[in-house]
Amino acid sequence: MSGALAELYQQLIIEHSRSPRNQRAVAGANRTAEGINPLCGDQITLQLRVEGDRVADVGFEGSGCAISKASASLMTGAVLGKTLAEADALFEQFHQMVTSRADAPVSDAALGKLAALAGVRAFPARVKCASLAWHTLHAALAGGGAVSTESATE
Repeated sequence: MSGALAELYQQLIIEHSRSPRNQRAVAGANRTAEGINPLCGDQITLQLRVEGDRVADVGFEGSGCAISKASASLMTGAVLGKTLAEADALFEQFHQMVTSRADAPVSDAALGKLAALAGVRAFPARVKCASLAWHTLHAALAGGGAVSTESATE
């Protein structure tokens, strides 16, 4: 990744951390999941309103580090309007990206702004921060419940 692109991605993460999108309760939510990263103290409650087979609305509440908040913010924007199958496929793509080798190529076309978080794979402890919201999404799509990064498969 070029230096200019890495800097742009870093700025995107900072922007989403400082001003997270969709950090709110969702009126009429019909899917909810709780997530925690006990090592870092990140906590998230993810709420979805699913209409038919689509994510009609999504929001999160909680607290966490800059990477955790930015990841939740970017994730909510990415899954809004997607079908449940598309959202689950995006989870798989994101999970593959953050857990792959640090020098593995990242498909910006497939992941868009989410590729900004690819750099965390060089820092294994930060992968849990970036993936917390995604594991929580995966739980919500499966019907709800609670997840912990200590029990989630990296």
